[in-house]
Amino acid sequence: MSRSTAISAPRVFDGHSWHADCVIVLDGQRVTQLMPRSALSSDIDCLELDYGFLAPGFIDLQVNGGGGVLLNNDPSVAAIRRICKAHAQFGTTALLPTLITDTPEIMATTISAAASAVAQNVPGCLGLHLEGPHLSRTRRGAHDSDLVRPANDADIANLIAAHDNVGNLLVTMAPESVNGAQIGQLAQAGVRVSLGHSDAGCAEATVLMRSGAAMVTHLFNAMSPLGHREPGMVGAALSEPGIYAGIIADGIHVDPVSMQIALRAKQEPGQIFLVTDAMSTIGSDQTSFTLNGRTVYRADGRLTLENGTLAGADIDMVSSVRNMHTMVGLPLEETLRMASIYPARAMNVDAQYGWIGAGSRADIICLSDDLDVRNVWIGGMEIA
Repeated sequence: MSRSTAISAPRVFDGHSWHADCVIVLDGQRVTQLMPRSALSSDIDCLELDYGFLAPGFIDLQVNGGGGVLLNNDPSVAAIRRICKAHAQFGTTALLPTLITDTPEIMATTISAAASAVAQNVPGCLGLHLEGPHLSRTRRGAHDSDLVRPANDADIANLIAAHDNVGNLLVTMAPESVNGAQIGQLAQAGVRVSLGHSDAGCAEATVLMRSGAAMVTHLFNAMSPLGHREPGMVGAALSEPGIYAGIIADGIHVDPVSMQIALRAKQEPGQIFLVTDAMSTIGSDQTSFTLNGRTVYRADGRLTLENGTLAGADIDMVSSVRNMHTMVGLPLEETLRMASIYPARAMNVDAQYGWIGAGSRADIICLSDDLDVRNVWIGGMEIA
């Protein structure tokens, strides 16, 4: 039986509200109580931090790589472990390793690796995100056009089997490559479907959203834009109340003004949440890397192919939070929710993830007042 411990800091944000002079009591991987400091039993060891504040750990649903490793180039448990470790230093305590469109063989190997990583409790590995190959060639972005294709019945069966093995599976698909019945099958089986890399109109996208799609992938990017006569994928995402939407907050993929407009427009209960779409450069000094045989160059905060096409992002989660707060002007509390409880809800894992309180996972971060990561706990274990 594990022994209870506690953590305190000048302030605690539990995902909903602020608390002063209180402690978080842990028992193994779980939080058991959030209580006043004065009520803590003397036989519970407490780590008392005299700086910053405690908050739920960040959750990133789109992470292609980190620590010099790209999942497409190394679909292994060791690579997933290294990616998770690289992002943990920036406050991410749960992430979905993300495979960009690749061959069936690489997909199968990646699914197996992700299932093993989850079974081995690799710190920070929440499941798997398959971004493709069932996308639109018109809006494929940096995805290899030779590998993009429509989904067939065998693909749907394989994705359902992958979900059964991995536990939490997110799949990005385009309306041009999948139909409502297929979306319904996936949703019924527990697969979370995100619409993206698509030139579909608002009406077409809305049909699939109402068929079971749960979210859209990197809002505004690689999708039909909001127009005054054709609202496009962006319009569907913002107007459908139940749909969540990831957004890349590096100031390059989406202009801050567009982010402000989207945040004001989004209908609840769905919310806009932060994703990094990070590549192998995070936590490394790489200046270039290879994706599907093509070189991606790193310069001035951008990752681009030789033709200038954006290929993922060069940003970590705490920088995304900082940008939303300072660049976009969002209140700190809401920014923190965009990096924790909102992605947890989008993946339907918010019973345990994205907040701090009795029954939540002990995924906790300590941030300084200027939003630097000072301490990180994943499942109650502090990460060096």
